[in-house]
Amino acid sequence: MDLVSIIIPYYKKRKFINESIRSVLSQTYENIELIIIYDDNNKDDLNYLLKNFGSNKKIIIVDNEKNLGAGLSRNKGIHLAKGKYIAFLDADDVWHESKVLKQIDFMKRFDFKISHTSYEIINESKEVLSYRKARSFFFYKELLKSCDIGLSTVIIEKEIINNELNFTNLKTKEDFVLWLKILKSGLVIGALDEHLSYWRKTRNSLSNSTLQKLKDGYRVYRTHMNYSIVKSIYLLFCLSLNYLLK
Repeated sequence: MDLVSIIIPYYKKRKFINESIRSVLSQTYENIELIIIYDDNNKDDLNYLLKNFGSNKKIIIVDNEKNLGAGLSRNKGIHLAKGKYIAFLDADDVWHESKVLKQIDFMKRFDFKISHTSYEIINESKEVLSYRKARSFFFYKELLKSCDIGLSTVIIEKEIINNELNFTNLKTKEDFVLWLKILKSGLVIGALDEHLSYWRKTRNSLSNSTLQKLKDGYRVYRTHMNYSIVKSIYLLFCLSLNYLLK
């Protein structure tokens, strides 16, 4: 059974972190390590995490010297990870207990280096708001106008991550850049159509900041994909429209 390293960047999520960690520790796939990258200059929650989870041998808690943001914190976690596979989970999201087992089996059966799953969107009280259906992506252009991959559903083989294929330093959309680069490299992103993750929609989440998402969406196309200003604005319009239609 291959080791799976799970990376959680942590920034002011005490209300939800217990549930997120418990959903990792209750996985039916037992060969796991959990790497929590603490990314808050305030150390109160760090002491809380160390007190409640610091003695667990499956959990590694790393304190950033300064705030790096979620993307760069994940890169740090990847560097520290010992697993063949890397899984990502945000500090307010939750997994189904069979998520890792089913997804690793799916990846091995169909020889995928990276995969994602369908997921449910929940509110702060864990009431289901809507669903997202996973589909496979073969070419980067299929993903350009709508980022339809839930970060907390992704598992990837560590060997494909390198200095070119990693998370960029954006406040939002940092995962979107990575998925596009992976597809451009010629890899396929496989889809397991089972609701194995729960993405939590919270009031204070950066992903809920419309202005920030527009800024970062533009940077995805203009800076990281090297598109013209006109094409970047057009794709940003499509991305925003598709988000509103979901």
